[in-house]
Amino acid sequence: MERSPGEGPSPSPMDQPSAPSDPTDQPPAAHAKPDPGSGGQPAGPGAAGEALAMLTSFGRRLLVLIPVYLAGAVGLSVGFVLFGLALYLGWRRVRDEKERSLRAARQLLDDEEQLTAKTLYMSHRELPAWVSFPDVEKAEWLNKIVAQVWPFLGQYMEKLLAETVAPAVRGSNPHLQTFTFTRVELGEKPLRIIGVKVHRGRRKEQILLDLNISYVGDVQIDVEVKKYFCKAGVKGMQLHGVLRVILEPLIGDLPIVGAVSMFFIRRPTLDINWTGMTNLLDIPGLSSLSDTMIMDSIAAFLVLPNRLLVPLVPNLQDVAQLRSPLPRGIIRIHLLAARGLSSKDKYVKGLIEGKSDPYALVRLGTQTFCSRVIDEELNPQWRETYEVMVHEVPGQEIEVEVFDKDPDKDDFLAHATKVLEVIILTFWWFPLQGGQGQVHLRLEWLSLLSDAEKLEQVLQWNRGVSSRPEPPSAAILVVYLDRGQDLPVSSLKKGNKEPNPMVQLSIQDVTQESKAVYSTNCPVWEEAFRFFLQDPQSQELDVQVKDDSRALTLGALTLPLARLLTAPELTLDQWFQLSSSGPNSRLYMKLVMRILYLDSSEVSFPTVPGSPGAWDEDNESPQRGSSVDAPPRPCHTTPDSHFGTEHVLRIHVLEAQDLIAKDRFLGGLVKGKSDPYVKLKLAGRSFRSHVVREDLNPRWNEVFEVIVTSIPGQELDIEVFDKDLDKDDFLGKKQAGLFRCKVSLTTVLNSGFLDEWLTLEDVPSGRLHLRLERLTPRPTAAELEEVLQVNSLIQTQKSAELAAALLSVYMERAEDLPLRKGTKPPSPYATLTVGDTTHKTKTISQTSAPVWDESASFLIRKPYTESLELQVRGEGTGTLGLLSLPLSELLVADQLCLDHWFTLSSGQGQVLLRAQLGILVSQHSGVEAQSHSYSHSSSSLSEEPELSGGPPHITSSAPELRQRLTTHVDSPLEAPAGPLGQVKLTVWYYSEERKLVSIVHGCRALRQNGRDPPDPYVSLLLLPDKNRGTKRKTSQKKRTLNPEFNERFEWELPLDEALRRKLDVSVKSNSSFMSRERELLGKVHLDLAEIDLSQGVAQWYDLMDDKDKGSS
Repeated sequence: MERSPGEGPSPSPMDQPSAPSDPTDQPPAAHAKPDPGSGGQPAGPGAAGEALAMLTSFGRRLLVLIPVYLAGAVGLSVGFVLFGLALYLGWRRVRDEKERSLRAARQLLDDEEQLTAKTLYMSHRELPAWVSFPDVEKAEWLNKIVAQVWPFLGQYMEKLLAETVAPAVRGSNPHLQTFTFTRVELGEKPLRIIGVKVHRGRRKEQILLDLNISYVGDVQIDVEVKKYFCKAGVKGMQLHGVLRVILEPLIGDLPIVGAVSMFFIRRPTLDINWTGMTNLLDIPGLSSLSDTMIMDSIAAFLVLPNRLLVPLVPNLQDVAQLRSPLPRGIIRIHLLAARGLSSKDKYVKGLIEGKSDPYALVRLGTQTFCSRVIDEELNPQWRETYEVMVHEVPGQEIEVEVFDKDPDKDDFLAHATKVLEVIILTFWWFPLQGGQGQVHLRLEWLSLLSDAEKLEQVLQWNRGVSSRPEPPSAAILVVYLDRGQDLPVSSLKKGNKEPNPMVQLSIQDVTQESKAVYSTNCPVWEEAFRFFLQDPQSQELDVQVKDDSRALTLGALTLPLARLLTAPELTLDQWFQLSSSGPNSRLYMKLVMRILYLDSSEVSFPTVPGSPGAWDEDNESPQRGSSVDAPPRPCHTTPDSHFGTEHVLRIHVLEAQDLIAKDRFLGGLVKGKSDPYVKLKLAGRSFRSHVVREDLNPRWNEVFEVIVTSIPGQELDIEVFDKDLDKDDFLGKKQAGLFRCKVSLTTVLNSGFLDEWLTLEDVPSGRLHLRLERLTPRPTAAELEEVLQVNSLIQTQKSAELAAALLSVYMERAEDLPLRKGTKPPSPYATLTVGDTTHKTKTISQTSAPVWDESASFLIRKPYTESLELQVRGEGTGTLGLLSLPLSELLVADQLCLDHWFTLSSGQGQVLLRAQLGILVSQHSGVEAQSHSYSHSSSSLSEEPELSGGPPHITSSAPELRQRLTTHVDSPLEAPAGPLGQVKLTVWYYSEERKLVSIVHGCRALRQNGRDPPDPYVSLLLLPDKNRGTKRKTSQKKRTLNPEFNERFEWELPLDEALRRKLDVSVKSNSSFMSRERELLGKVHLDLAEIDLSQGVAQWYDLMDDKDKGSS
């Protein structure tokens, strides 16, 4: 290789510093930097730099002459100078060689592949095929160790199975008392480790290893139950998978590693050769079923999120956190669509090619989701969202499999896999493997926040998102169940033996349960449970401690999750006292909540034209009209004739009789009862009542409301189930539809009311008492106060708040929406939200003047305070505009309707919509809504005439109590409030439910004793009983003299007993934050015998001192 004339001797390649940015196919000498001391031309920034370099070089040469000058000055010979120079040159040579060797070794360790290519003057493509640099390494030395240890591991397994597992199996069931292991041999073929890959841990205190294991062994394990002459076993098996081993925490003391965690990232593959009676499991059909059941057992033990923890040091801190760590994050998977799928359906013996009925399976670890089936479609649109917890990145992967639904066996279409190597957020078409087509996924990474600062923002965002099949989650809850203490002894066991406790944890409809710990009242579980939360502010965690037979409850606990929102780092780590249990019975749990936050700045969309997932500009829909032929702008909406014709069907599920018993105990020897609940399905919505425990004649008394239309053929589907832990038992079914004579929705909508006992079908006995009422919206606000008052009186404790009005919204169009990046029109859609209900319109592609022509209806419970929230959003561009319409504006509008253009709050863009309100007046509530005025000076009640134009009362042959509601209207002529203030109460006896009802509306003009206003609440006590069973208490209002409560309380007792009672009403306030004392602001003592309980009077009562207990 030639060199330039001014170039010195080329150093060896090992002397060169690495230059990753240089081309690898050039000689290293071409990139060598000249040594500053070698006399080469120094490089400097401009003339000043060159001058400085020359002075430095001259100074160094001058320093070399100093020893010569000193030797001459002292009179030494030249030999001393030469000897010193030789020593210096030898030291310098040795020093340079050491530095050069160390630098070369560092480069080799940093990047062996790059350095090898540079040393050989070759590019990566020119390296021989046998040269490779794998990140997965062979570990033959480890296999040799495993082979040496394998026989001794077999001895340990034999001892473990015989001394630990066998006694546990014998104690779990009386039929297995003669269970024993007759043979345990691991065989001569040991487990092999095919490869080892080491990852950099997230923290310095951990090491991550992936072991690719393969076991094809001659293991033989035989078991026998001598009592039944039953033998079974395993002879040979295969197991292949990737086992992740985490060494953490690393500590500064022997053995350096504090604990070892092991788990399979994905489900391993398994094949088992059965012997004995288990040979039956090799029958086709049963073979795959048995392997699946075993894999489920392994997954519940060793597949993420489950893991095996082996502590190596005593008293290890945060063992629960190591055994079940918090997820790294949450992946929200939007399964949007697929295209270009293959056709699997054939007709006329394959002569005619059909399409497919595709559905998708989405899997991540042990979490699996199944989409709905789209019939006869090769380009299906699913639009479904799933949320999964991600524990390990890298390692875990998302699998999507697409099948064709068939009556016999579903056909496989294709699959796709996405490895989670980094934290991602993508929106893409993924090609399908094993078939044809693409699947459209959107993957959103949700971070876990340890404070509630952004919870409101997350909740507001979720309200504007339309998600199915489940609403989006705002947080996750991880419950570490550690241990219990002093649980009560089971009275169902002979001799009051120790219980076998297990724990059920429930949040709404999701229930998880722990393992059972046998024969102890101080169990240790050490298990973790994970829940998704939609609204942490209102949800509760219900904990039930039961005996393993589920027949006996050992204790209970209800924890509002709002407590966690105020706890440090959203964490509670403490003992929790159990109710309905022993005096010292308690559980130790650690509860950790994390808020799910989506950083919208991370959103990435494909922008390369022609790439998969890029927007197709050719399919862009042009804006309607032009500047020449644009039609005149409409002033009002033009909805179709069906808009605003909806009714509200109020379904009152009262009770059932003679239901069949489904519960069995002690293997069916003891007959129990049932835990019934009712499921209702109508108009695409489903409802479920609460569960009544152990009752064959349950009384639910729940009210459900659904918006219905007059379209014929609708069916009300009613099913009664027995609540079980595994699968709920069917107790009976009744369909009410157009073509059935017993109950017809058309009849209900025409007559307005139906009250019947329905005989349950497909069961020997049982009937259900149901009451259906049609509520027709009225466009007048005159009866709204009466409706609210009636709803408060007939409200049941188990039901949601009853609707007072129906809001119908027609969303027609929008104009002048902002453009994307100032030039491109958006793809807008709108979301309409009232309370917790959200309706999303269709998306109009590429236009700033979309026309939706869609309508939506909402049940309104508080018309004075609720509002309609409108968001116009662009697909992938965020919010384009907002509108908030208080419903109180509709109450003062003509016909309770607004129909015009509304300006969006963004300042750019308008929407044309129609919003109309209809008041829902019930004619069969058991309360006759009449308007009355009340005067303190007279005891007479003057009745006002009925409103003109109102519909006549509908009579019914069913027995019905028509009560008179008195609405007290505040008047300037009323007597002023007393010195202590007043409290407003409604006291009423609900004869149909045999309940005394009291509604605490509020207080006014309360007394202020100190500098600050009081924190009032109202306490009610039904005398002469002074126990906690008859005591009721409202919530507490902060610093106000005129609090509003509007809270309802009930006492279940007969009318004659209620007339003998007295109601003691006390208005109190907390004295101070640290004190438990309560300041009495005033009292009212009501003799119920002196009150007409049939009227339901809302009345102000003067508060008295404790000495004077009279009523106003």
